[in-house]
Amino acid sequence: MEQMETFGKFVATLRKKKGMTQLELADKLGVTDKAVSKWERNLSFPDVAILPELAEILNISLDELMQRRISVQTDAKSFKGKGMISLALKQMPCAIGVLVVVLSIIKKIDIYSGFCLLGIALICIGAYLLLNNNK
Repeated sequence: MEQMETFGKFVATLRKKKGMTQLELADKLGVTDKAVSKWERNLSFPDVAILPELAEILNISLDELMQRRISVQTDAKSFKGKGMISLALKQMPCAIGVLVVVLSIIKKIDIYSGFCLLGIALICIGAYLLLNNNK
C-alpha cells in the first residue's frame, strides 16, 4: 500500500526540487518564510485562497496538492477509530455465528444463506487479524 506524504513534507519536497528556499516561496506567495516553515512542519496550512497559486509555483495540479492535505486528515480520523473497528471485527463473527444457529433452529434460513453469512464472518476474522498484525 502506497503511503502518502504529509502535506508539509510534500510541499517541502517539491520546493526543494525546484531549488527554492522557504523565503523565495514565501515572497512569491506574499507570506512570510515563517508561514512556509509552519506548513512544512505541519503546524498550520496555507490559506485556501493561495492554494491555486502554490500549486502553480510547485508545478502540480491543485487536485494533487489537495489530495496530500486530505490524506493527512483522513489518516488522523482512521487512526482514532482503529480500536472501534478492531472491536467490531472481533465481535462480528461471533454474532453472525449465533445468528446462523438460531435462524437454522427455527428454520428461517436456507443452507446457502447460512454459508454466505459464515463466509462474511470469516472475512471479518481475516480483516481483524490483518488490522492487528500491523501494530
